Amino acid sequence: MNDRPARRFTGRHMWLIMIAFFGTVIAVNVTMAMFATGTFGGTVVDNSYVASQKFNGWLEEARAQEKLGWSLGLTMADDRHPMIVAAAGETPLTGAVITATAKHPVGRAPDIALSFTEVAPGQFRAARPLPAGRWNIHMEAARDGAVLRRIASLS
Repeated sequence: MNDRPARRFTGRHMWLIMIAFFGTVIAVNVTMAMFATGTFGGTVVDNSYVASQKFNGWLEEARAQEKLGWSLGLTMADDRHPMIVAAAGETPLTGAVITATAKHPVGRAPDIALSFTEVAPGQFRAARPLPAGRWNIHMEAARDGAVLRRIASLS
């Protein structure tokens, strides 16, 4: 048998338990709030009602782009100049006008407008390099009145 007398549960014990419990809850909430505000760069759409009204038009535009059979491949050159390979099926898409906008995924850097020049049949190089970091590239290829829009990421 244990010869020690049992310790009594006092108000001080309850106070320490409450402080530990609520301190943990508050610390987790503050940490999560800091992560949430530090990584989200803004809204997905400015007005969801207007976006919902345009949705069917966006679907039709996407179907028309798919019918073109064009593709855009995005890579980063060693000197951080974005490169786009454009093709119409298996044939290089020559003579296209390629433009793009580089957007930081969380809005921490301003958008960068990119213009491209054709360096080889169907291969286009951006006129300026991108700063280090992750970028979402909103590309647009236009030729003979047809337009293809795509979004891809670069690091």
